[in-house]
Amino acid sequence: MRIASVITPFTDENLKLASQVGVTDIVFRYLGTEVCAYVEMKERLESFGLRLAAIEGYLPIENIILGNKKRDDEIEEMKQLIANLASVGIPIICYNFMAGTDWVRTDLAVPERGGALVTAFNIDDVNKAMSLEGSSHQLEYDPISADRLWDNLQYFLDRIIPVAEKAGIALAMHPDDPPLDSFLGRDRIMKNVDDFERLVGTHASPSNAICFCQGTFAEMGADIPATIRRLGKHIRYVHFRDIEGTRERFRETFHDTGPTDMYAAIRAYRDIGFNGPIRPDHVPQLVGEDDGEPGYTMLGRLFAYGYMKGLIEAAGGLVAD
Repeated sequence: MRIASVITPFTDENLKLASQVGVTDIVFRYLGTEVCAYVEMKERLESFGLRLAAIEGYLPIENIILGNKKRDDEIEEMKQLIANLASVGIPIICYNFMAGTDWVRTDLAVPERGGALVTAFNIDDVNKAMSLEGSSHQLEYDPISADRLWDNLQYFLDRIIPVAEKAGIALAMHPDDPPLDSFLGRDRIMKNVDDFERLVGTHASPSNAICFCQGTFAEMGADIPATIRRLGKHIRYVHFRDIEGTRERFRETFHDTGPTDMYAAIRAYRDIGFNGPIRPDHVPQLVGEDDGEPGYTMLGRLFAYGYMKGLIEAAGGLVAD
């Protein structure tokens, strides 16, 4: 298993810090269609002994999800992204199929251990819904049905999976977060384990893969170790986090304070032979980080890296250098 991370703020100091504490892989947001941007990013990371493992966030797929007349242009942009990543050796694109939002919370500052701040969601406070940038979403959208979303996903995968497979790139689907049946008038289709079984059944290809976000599967009420084993061969990338509650009402936790048996989860990854990037996700905001991006501050990651490395070694796994 390879300890991976996003880095925010994305500074040389934080890159050096990540390298010093044992991170090997970096995950970065979409950089556009020019290959030079990925080459430059790869070279910058390599100067710190790090590698670029995956692209996730800000992908050009909203029109693909909605299935409108602009979707074919976005599919061509995604094909260009695949070509760019293949040319520089970046093997994973993490995407989701949430129409109109990314992951959503209704509170970005709920106290956890020692007064650290975590994000939370309460369906009763949906008027306060916020994205990871902290911006409020409009509360009404044109509705879109689950059947339409599945049709749109099939259209996309039919055109992109053959290209990705030829290039050796995996498209790893992230669950809907929160995994509700519908949100803000739009249905959701990556909301339970059966949906992921259906996803991987659409194309029997190593390029049709899963980002196993533990926190979101916990929001579903799934048995985490059992689900890792159930979806095992399709998991190419892991978001390691935990929550307390249900999909309608939950809060994030430290990696060691939630209800999930995190050691059993790591043993399950070991048992399925997972050797890809695994990164801490949505860490608590610690003292002195008042201006940080909720869920994506640096100090909480330092705790998570060590905790994860310890679990991996205790489970008899290997932490890649």
